[in-house]
Amino acid sequence: MHASIPEMTAAAMPASWRDPSRYRWLLSLLVPSLVGAGPLLFIGFGDARLLWLPVALVYIGLPVLDAVLGADNSNPPEEAVPSLEADRYYRYITWALVPMLWAWFVFAAWFVAAHALPWHGLLAVTLATGVVGGFCINVGHELGHKRSRLEQTLAKLVLAPTGYGHFFIEHNRGHHRDVATPADPASSRMGESIYRFVLREMPGAWRRAWALECERMQRLGKSRWSLRNDIVQTSAITLAFWSLLMVWLGPEIIVFVLAASFWANFQLTSANYIEHYGIARLRLGDGRYEPCKPQHSWNSNHLISNWALFQLQRHSDHHAHAARRYQCLRNFEGIPQLPSGYFGMFLLAYVPPLWFRVMDRRLLALVGDDPHRLNIEPSRRSQLLRRYSLHDVERDNA
Repeated sequence: MHASIPEMTAAAMPASWRDPSRYRWLLSLLVPSLVGAGPLLFIGFGDARLLWLPVALVYIGLPVLDAVLGADNSNPPEEAVPSLEADRYYRYITWALVPMLWAWFVFAAWFVAAHALPWHGLLAVTLATGVVGGFCINVGHELGHKRSRLEQTLAKLVLAPTGYGHFFIEHNRGHHRDVATPADPASSRMGESIYRFVLREMPGAWRRAWALECERMQRLGKSRWSLRNDIVQTSAITLAFWSLLMVWLGPEIIVFVLAASFWANFQLTSANYIEHYGIARLRLGDGRYEPCKPQHSWNSNHLISNWALFQLQRHSDHHAHAARRYQCLRNFEGIPQLPSGYFGMFLLAYVPPLWFRVMDRRLLALVGDDPHRLNIEPSRRSQLLRRYSLHDVERDNA
């Protein structure tokens, strides 16, 4: 974004404003690195229970800190955005994470292969490594939207350890086009549990990505298996990486790698599940859908999780301006708000009755009880309309 703006330093920003979060963004480096604390503590003290500390930090500590420290609704002044966008300091943080995340993934695989762990210790390391992989996808998301060849290459590299390179295609060219419509496998539906959603989202995302790349290869006059195919490229990196791990650590390490990769990719599923839950773009008379607007995404301004996730939670502005860098993403008044940051919402989503209890009423209030603005799970449509006394007028919105 703003490709015509020359590179500027923070000193070039308006003198009256300085980014109060400038150095706090280093937390984005710290959090995924802390997942290595469990193995390091185990090596030092020999207690397998310590392996659960990183898991507790992410899924309990971060939601508690979000609740205690609250939300930050502030935005950078518009006159500061061009120079803030151009300041390379912010992109250096995302670039630095790419080798760091690769290193932590390799370290975790070595640790599992080199140490006899009880089953609960192995489970803890698998989940913690999955968190590392989840951060890989989050960084790949931030970098993949940028136009520079370097950042797009880094996006492909950081998505490769968990075998999710197709996200580079599926998200940018599929999800952003179809978001909040029944055609989008990455937009969850009202009444759809996360466990039902993952069975639709993961295979649907891969199929859409492959179809999009095959179409692009056809336009270029290339074979779908050409190395110009971005999915072929990232898959080759993944297979080479996993093969080298098996040669180095033994073929049995692939079980750990696949399990950790699944949990990493399920973190993306978890984010997709909460970002657009139940919200629908209206279908217009010509069959097209209304443009994606800020009210079509759930948002959170909770401080800690936004620092850790490069403001992924300011999702409305991201869909409005996909190339906008994380430090410039804005909060809007009157847009859908989640009651917690993403990590807290993940835990809620993993218990569907609690999720529906908290989110369905919030969703209905958002759309004014208008079923045309709801993306409802088809198999539960009649049940949900009766439960919430919604009047279903004939309309092709399913």
